[in-house]
Order: sequence, then structure tokens, then C-alpha cells
Amino acid sequence: MKPIERSVSLHPYFKVHAGQLDAARALLPEFVAQTAREENVLYYEFTLNGDEVFCREAYLSAEAALAHLDNVGALLERMLTLADLVRLEIHGPASELAKLRGPLGKLNPAWFLYECGLPA
Repeated sequence: MKPIERSVSLHPYFKVHAGQLDAARALLPEFVAQTAREENVLYYEFTLNGDEVFCREAYLSAEAALAHLDNVGALLERMLTLADLVRLEIHGPASELAKLRGPLGKLNPAWFLYECGLPA
């Protein structure tokens, strides 16, 4: 199995509280700077739709995704004072999703099981 075939992507959607958009936007470069230090991140970026913030992110494995969440934990806590996590999707192969179900299950994510795609 190629390393990319173990990759997982996280898709969190945040709804920013009224009057907090500037503060939430100010956190985004901090998330990026903190994440840039990680070795097993495939991509990491933010997009906005009005007061909704979306983070598009992927990691080489479930372990790398969990390491990322540990790395940005303090920033995530700050974000959650400014916004609500309204949806979380987790995409990946069954073997990697199984490693995330316990640690991330309390967030009630939508689990998307990898079916097929182009080779890396």
C-alpha cells in the first residue's frame, strides 16, 4: 500500500458567532503557521463563506491527523470560543477511520469511507 492510500482528510465547518468574524479570521494564519511544522500534512487551507469557516486538510495517516489535532489544540480551543463546530466530515480508508472513531467519535462526525480513485 502506498503511503497516500492511508491518507485521511478532515473537513470541519465552523459558524462564527455574531461580531467575531475578524477575531476568527485573525486565528487562521496562526493555525497555518502551527501546522506548517508538521511533517505528515498533505494540505491545509481555510476558505470562508460569509460567517462560515471551512478548513480543508489532509494527512498521511490517522496518526498524523491525531498528531495535528494535538498540535493545534490550544488554537482550536480559542476558535471554539468564537465559533461553533457545526459539521465535521472525516474521509479515508476503513483501516484509518477505525483508528479515529474512538478519539474523534465524541465530535459526532460524518464518516466517509474511501471507495475508489486515481492512483497517486
